[in-house]
Amino acid sequence: MHDKFGLEFEKAYLAYEQKAANGEIKPFKKVNALDMWRKMLGMLFETGHPWITFKDPCNVRSPQQHVGVVHSSNLCTEITLNTNESEIAVCNLGSVNLAVHLKADASGKLVLDHEKLQKTIRTAMRMLDNVIDINYYAVAKARNSNLKHRPVGMGIMGFQDCLHMLRIPYASDAAVQFADESMEAVCYYAYWASSELAKERGQYASYKGSLWDKGILPIDSLDLLGQERGGYLEVDRSRTLDWDALRNKIAQDGMRNSNCVAIAPTVTISSIIGVDASIEPCFGNLSVKSNLSGEFTIINSYLVRDLKRLGLWDDVMVMDLKHFDGSLRAIDRVPQEIKALYATAFEVEPQWLVEAASRRQKWIDQAQSLNIYMAGASGKKLDETYKLAWLRGLKTTYYLRTSSAQQVEKSTVQAGSHNAVSAGPAAGGMSALEAAAAAAQAQMNAIPATDIKFCGVDDPACIS
Repeated sequence: MHDKFGLEFEKAYLAYEQKAANGEIKPFKKVNALDMWRKMLGMLFETGHPWITFKDPCNVRSPQQHVGVVHSSNLCTEITLNTNESEIAVCNLGSVNLAVHLKADASGKLVLDHEKLQKTIRTAMRMLDNVIDINYYAVAKARNSNLKHRPVGMGIMGFQDCLHMLRIPYASDAAVQFADESMEAVCYYAYWASSELAKERGQYASYKGSLWDKGILPIDSLDLLGQERGGYLEVDRSRTLDWDALRNKIAQDGMRNSNCVAIAPTVTISSIIGVDASIEPCFGNLSVKSNLSGEFTIINSYLVRDLKRLGLWDDVMVMDLKHFDGSLRAIDRVPQEIKALYATAFEVEPQWLVEAASRRQKWIDQAQSLNIYMAGASGKKLDETYKLAWLRGLKTTYYLRTSSAQQVEKSTVQAGSHNAVSAGPAAGGMSALEAAAAAAQAQMNAIPATDIKFCGVDDPACIS
């Protein structure tokens, strides 16, 4: 069973069930599938793992299914490569800063800069292919695998920054559409660049028999998955670029790399260049990050710009942002449009994360590191979210990140202390900082922490 997937797995599984029923397999234990699913979701709720990944789409849509099986992903769930007793999967990763690949069109509207993006990806793919040859390999199995298949993983970061610049809320159809079109462009140019490298340097050793060799591109492989599932697949199939031209080029020149695209988390490098990580929504408009070098206060510069434009950026706003953990939701004087645009990760319903990921996944030959953020998690909400991920054709998911229904009471600090905001005296002997803290606490106490009714995530009667 370890090496089977799709209809072949189903056929073998049913055969084993029949053997058990006939007494040909002993001992055996029959477990209700829904009970097992509830147990999985219960563990996910309590610990954030095990991360739920889907073996069928990982294999049915794999360009390399002719030479092996994808048994697992990497830690961050974006790498889906074959492994066996003689090969250890290796993948060199790179990420494009999508935020610097926007330009103003003739009307002044920001749009994706396809010319610049193609140039960047062409350079990046050449660099990643070079790394395969000059890299140090600790074990022979890794070296043999990498030189034979030559997989790389081109990804993106700064997706949230692009949405801020485009004035698009993450929880919107427009954001889902931008996820689709931007990832289509990244994948198109990455596959084209690999084919160009194949013409210049030669095809990778195991190219013959791959989906590339058969003229089946990642977008085409959705049909294969639909056939294996018997139709349980709901994925948008729209496209904007000339994929037939790419298909013809690959038929003529082949591919240099077995796999080309994977979206990694990019937390560290995104912090270095000052954009939001990977495809993540903004975690908080004001937050503190910690590493071995110390603690760093991170502020959403796009939000500060808008608040200054509206005349709302002052010491009291800073205090409010601190008090409400970087969220604008409870700050009355902020316009609703601004609240929607700068909604934080736990304020975006998880269905929007899944819908955007589905639009990306249809183009990607590997997978994406997708965190699921969920406020007020319940058994019903977990069930619906992960079933939606399966139905939308996702290959993998990463951490389930849930927020607490309770908040820690905030307290003021003396001026001059760490992260403090200087404030002058106010009426009644209170400083502006103290007055803001008191007002924020009163407002927070008036708002229920959550309207979710809680019950056991593994309770069959749980409907919350």
